[in-house]
Amino acid sequence: MGQIDLVDISKSYDKQKNVLDEINLSIEEGEFFVLVGPSGSGKSTLLRMIAGLEDITSGTLKISNEVVNHLPPKDRNLSMVFQNYALYPHLSVEQNILFGLNAKKVDKEEQQKRLIETAEMMGLSELLKRKPKELSGGQRQRVALARSVVSEAPLCLMDEPLSNLDAKLRGQMRMEIRRLQKRLGMTMVYVTHDQVEAMTMGDRIMVLNDGKIQQVGKPITLYNEPANLFVASFIGSPKMNMGKAVFHADRNQLVIDDALHLEIDPVINNVPRYPNVTIGIRAEHLYPGTAENTTHVVEVINVEQLGNETLLAFEVGAEVWTAKWPGQWDVQVGEKVPVHIAIENLCFFDSDTGLLIKPARAGKQQEVVTA
Repeated sequence: MGQIDLVDISKSYDKQKNVLDEINLSIEEGEFFVLVGPSGSGKSTLLRMIAGLEDITSGTLKISNEVVNHLPPKDRNLSMVFQNYALYPHLSVEQNILFGLNAKKVDKEEQQKRLIETAEMMGLSELLKRKPKELSGGQRQRVALARSVVSEAPLCLMDEPLSNLDAKLRGQMRMEIRRLQKRLGMTMVYVTHDQVEAMTMGDRIMVLNDGKIQQVGKPITLYNEPANLFVASFIGSPKMNMGKAVFHADRNQLVIDDALHLEIDPVINNVPRYPNVTIGIRAEHLYPGTAENTTHVVEVINVEQLGNETLLAFEVGAEVWTAKWPGQWDVQVGEKVPVHIAIENLCFFDSDTGLLIKPARAGKQQEVVTA
C-alpha cells in the first residue's frame, strides 16, 4: 500500500457526467507525484478530494492505510500550497508562516525553533517582519511554501503554485521545490497543466484527460512510450509530429498523409500491418540530411532560433511538422533543406482506438554535424 491510495474514486456534480471516473492510483511515501492534464481534466478536483476540500461521490481514499473519506482537512495530517498563495495581507511574513501552528496550539518555543529553521532554509530570514504587499511574487510563493514546511506534515499538496510567476522565476522555483522535497523526504502531490514542469519535477506523472487516467509512469517512459495519441501529443515540447500512414506491401513503402514516402526493408523494419495507423515522430528525430543519408527534401515555412537549438517547421500534407536541430543553423523561410527520417524512430498508433501499437526505437540519438 502507498501513502495515498485511491480506489475507484469518482466525482460527479448533481449526478451528471463524472468529472472523475473510477480513478485507481497509489502514491508512494517520499514520492514527488505530478498530476498533469489540460484545463478541465479533473486534476485540481482530484487534489482537493485528497485534501478533503471536495466530497467524494464514490470510491475509497486512504492516507497511510487509513480510510479518510469523511475526515475533515485538519485531521488528514497534510499541508497545501495554492495557486494564489493564500497569504493574509494584514499579517507579517512570520505570522503567516506560523498561522497553522498557532491554530494547532503548538508550543511557542517549538514554533520559534521551526520558524528559524524554515526561514533560513527558504531564504526568508530578512523578510519576517514584512507584509505580503512588500514582497515580490517569488518571495510570496516562498512564504506559502514555508507555511507548508513549518507544519512538518508528511504530505504536501500543491495546486499549480508557479503559474503566477514569470518564466525565469518558475525555473528557479521548480528547482527549489524539488530540492526541498528531497531534503525533507515529504510526499508531494503536484498539480500542473505545464508538461515541462511535470517532466522536470516528477518521479512519476499521471496524465489526466476528461476525468480518466491516460497513463501513469516515469517522465521518460511517458516521453518514449506514450500509451496513446493524447499522451503523445501532450507530453513533449514541441509536441510529437503525427500523420496518418498507409503501408503499401507491393512497393515496400510507408506513405504518410499522401506526402512522405518512406522506403521499408521488410527484413529489418517490423512495420505494423494495421489498416488504420497514425505515426508519430519526435522533433529531435527529424535529423539534418547528409550526402549519404538524406531521405527527403522539405521546404521550410518557419524558423525559430533559440541559440542552443534551431526549430524548423515544414508541411506534411495538411499537418505542420517541426524538426529540432542542435546548434545554430542559417536556414531561411522558403529554403529547401535535406532531412533524414528513419522508420525505427516512428511510434505507431491505432487510429481507431488511439492506443500505442509500437514505440520508437529506444536508444541514443544519432550524432549530427551542425552547419
